[in-house]
Amino acid sequence: MSTSRRSVPLLKTLITQRTHRRTVTYMPRPGDGAPRPVTLIPGDGIGPLVTNAVEQVMEAMHAPVYFEKYEVHGDMKCVPQEVIDSIKKNKVCLKGGLKTPMGGGVSSLNMQLRKELDLYASLVNCCNLPGLPTRHENVDIVVIRENTEGEYSGLEHEVVPGVVESLKVITKFCSERIAKYAFEYAYLNNRKKVTAVHKANIMKLADGLFLESCREVATKYPSIKYNEIIVDNCCMQLVSKPEQFDVMVTPNLYGNLVANTAAGIAGGTGVMPGGNVGADHAVFEQGASAGNVGKEKIVEQKKANPVALLLSSAMMLRHLQFPSFADRLETAVKRVILEGMDRTKDLGGDSSTQEVVDAVIAKLD
Repeated sequence: MSTSRRSVPLLKTLITQRTHRRTVTYMPRPGDGAPRPVTLIPGDGIGPLVTNAVEQVMEAMHAPVYFEKYEVHGDMKCVPQEVIDSIKKNKVCLKGGLKTPMGGGVSSLNMQLRKELDLYASLVNCCNLPGLPTRHENVDIVVIRENTEGEYSGLEHEVVPGVVESLKVITKFCSERIAKYAFEYAYLNNRKKVTAVHKANIMKLADGLFLESCREVATKYPSIKYNEIIVDNCCMQLVSKPEQFDVMVTPNLYGNLVANTAAGIAGGTGVMPGGNVGADHAVFEQGASAGNVGKEKIVEQKKANPVALLLSSAMMLRHLQFPSFADRLETAVKRVILEGMDRTKDLGGDSSTQEVVDAVIAKLD
């Protein structure tokens, strides 16, 4: 075979590679490149470690954001008003975990933030990452959870000594808007199926209303397949055949359980990004709530996994319409995971938070 003939396949490969690298960019409006302020809440436990990791990476890549940092801790009675005002002004917040005391009548600051800012949709993206071995392959699940009502309404009281009543509130308004968000997300991201998770066989009125709302919205998206699954069967199906799920829309409590289960299946809570969004504001944080504060030993050793919050900050950059910066950050993080040289203990390594950060910075193109 002549040299010229042998060079044809190589030339085709080079052309294909170059074509794949070239992306179609959007045309920004004048002023879109101005640095954007972002409210930063380091939080408790590993929060300061992983938020500092994000600060370092953002600075290294010269991302057009700057942080307004506020000290908020889970044992406070309420979120300081200056923090609420900052988020309302900036529209975007990045936060570490806030530890919620067990019992004792202390309300969750996470819930306060969601209600005050009407962050009605929680989104957790649970997918396999190349190079990270898991029990199941081809997992790519997005859990979209109603964030403001249900069992988390906070309506509890003691009827008589020894008897406590806790109310679950489901409304047509909140059920419809979370269903609309889930189908809109699926439509905009070329997803094929939305699954509603429920317990309407027992909670016939409350979860029945949620299902009714989902069914009504589904009729407006004929190109997207819609199905329903009872929450206990959902958990069993998740751990046995998770690849069957695409987008899942859930009431509040079920979504928390499903998102953490899906995160564990896809690689662990330390690598799953997420956020909470409403009509006007967005708060980005580690996707799965389990482990977002971490253990004291991890904090002392400074070996917290920053991957989840780094990927959440990439989501934040896309939300701010800085897609090229988001792509650079996400690509760098995935390259570090793929190479496997710098991993924290939860991913089978022994690296410190700083070592992972340094590796990500070194991979930034």
